[in-house]
Amino acid sequence: MKNILVFILFFTLFSCSDNDIDPNNILPNIPVNETVFLNNPQYIDLKAVGGWAYTQGGISGIILYRAGTTNYIAWERSAPHLSPQDCSQMTVKNSIIMYSSCGEGSEFSIIDGSPQTDGINYAARQYRVDILGNNTLRITNY
Repeated sequence: MKNILVFILFFTLFSCSDNDIDPNNILPNIPVNETVFLNNPQYIDLKAVGGWAYTQGGISGIILYRAGTTNYIAWERSAPHLSPQDCSQMTVKNSIIMYSSCGEGSEFSIIDGSPQTDGINYAARQYRVDILGNNTLRITNY
């Protein structure tokens, strides 16, 4: 009985891989630590719920979306199913869709990152957003 428990414990500990945490191994993992000052004019659209803005950081930049009065979401601009290249950088379309023009194009929801194009299995990569004060956000991936 003791041998079976040791085997189960060993199997459980060593059967998980890094891909279980983020199944997308197409995009590289790079450190993200960006501070956004909402008073800057480039972020004026983030004053209202549903507003969005581009900012620096990540692999190809970040899309910052205001989902609620105190809730911001940050998305990687690189399309999650493609190796980073110029056409894989997503842009916002109609304020609700993140769009990549590579190939026949692909779309992702700005609300939850889910793919909106058939055949795509990866959601957009999300980063953590912490509110540091009334007008300051920190975007990280740790």
